[in-house]
Amino acid sequence: MSDSSTTLAELAAEKCVPLKGREHAVALPQAQAWLAALPGWSLGPDQADIRREFRFPDFVRALAFVNALGYIAERENHHPDLELGWGRVLVRFSTHDVGGLSRNDFVCAAKTEALLVA
Repeated sequence: MSDSSTTLAELAAEKCVPLKGREHAVALPQAQAWLAALPGWSLGPDQADIRREFRFPDFVRALAFVNALGYIAERENHHPDLELGWGRVLVRFSTHDVGGLSRNDFVCAAKTEALLVA
């Protein structure tokens, strides 16, 4: 699906698919359109990843979030870079096998968002 008006719910409902090669990389205009469906997410400084920092009232809840996200990442076979600190988690998605961003990054970001309402 490459519709630029994709919603958060539509992204979260998708499954990641194995991708390899630059032909699967997402162009910047498409990435920006999909980011519009992901509140709080932004492009990294080199535009090769998407990221969001999540805040929690303590370390235990931040760690629980990381563990829940780890389960989703394993199920989707698409793993983020994570930075865990007291009351915060920085999540970064990119697709190394395509050399930048792919649809899978946005799907997993949407699934990450769903953890907050689960």
